[in-house]
Amino acid sequence: MADKKRIIFIMNPISGSARNAGFPDIIEQYLDKELYDYTIASTAYSGHAYEIAVRAKSEGCFAAVAVGGDGTVNEVGRALVHSNTALGILPCGSGNGLARHLMLPLDPRRAVETINLGAVRELDYGLINGTPFFCTCGMGFDAFISMKFAEAGRRGPMTYLENILREGLKYKPETYEIIAGDTSAQSEPVKAFLISCANASQYGNNAYIAPQASMSDGLLDVTIMEPFDMLEAPQISIDMFNKTLDKNPKIKTFKTGHIHVHRQKAGFIHYDGDPLMTGADVDISVVSKGVKMIVNPCAPKDKRQPSVMQTAFSVFFNDIMNARADKLKQAHRIQAINKMLLRKLNNL
Repeated sequence: MADKKRIIFIMNPISGSARNAGFPDIIEQYLDKELYDYTIASTAYSGHAYEIAVRAKSEGCFAAVAVGGDGTVNEVGRALVHSNTALGILPCGSGNGLARHLMLPLDPRRAVETINLGAVRELDYGLINGTPFFCTCGMGFDAFISMKFAEAGRRGPMTYLENILREGLKYKPETYEIIAGDTSAQSEPVKAFLISCANASQYGNNAYIAPQASMSDGLLDVTIMEPFDMLEAPQISIDMFNKTLDKNPKIKTFKTGHIHVHRQKAGFIHYDGDPLMTGADVDISVVSKGVKMIVNPCAPKDKRQPSVMQTAFSVFFNDIMNARADKLKQAHRIQAINKMLLRKLNNL
């Protein structure tokens, strides 16, 4: 019989449902122990998951499995890039963006059974100012909310929602200068609510910021969300959860392997939902096939795309938004003409 593969489960005890889900018992009951020898390690402080994963890599473990949310996944993944130790995920965070993109089961038993299948793929990861990310990164409103979420001290999707509802209408869009790809040509300044660079398709909780993103194409999906008003906000939210955000008229998207963004001042960015204060310049790139991950070979890939009904719904309401925008532009032109005529009449 072949030697068993060694695997370590790195558990964040304060992440989402980890403390309540009975993961040690589930692992003991459902992990295939004819294939794996396993240990469980709990983290005690920020950065501890990274240290444990580095040790697992140096000991030649087959996989280090993050038991937690996207923050724990990022810590473990950062330690494993460009190594033979695979990143596994038992999702129990508040958003589980990477696990959802990979279509890993959220049910703990089925997640362990997926690990038993032992399917590993080499996938892409990203770098933002030198810091690895695996799901999404960005700047603007999503980075601002990540900072507010970190300051709140409470976890869970309700805390995110509270911050979005409270801060969304008050947030002031920033102006950015963007250089994409290997060109030195600088774009015209762009005013944006947020700029997201996605290696995977969603933030978490099935909020798809980049529904066409792939972790195996060697490219980042860049989403620029233009400023919008109160009447446009609901449709943007609907499109995000319907996987049709790229069809919204307030959204500009493109794919690139590298992007450099210059802001007017220093500010927050986020990587996989964790905030970080940086300078005015932000450099983001993709590393092709730089990390091994345990994947779900039984995942129904077609579910990543919007249904016919979702697409039709999005097209219909976005056509209404476009018609409304055209009418507003026409009204502004008429108003400008009227002002010009009044000035000329007053000068007679």
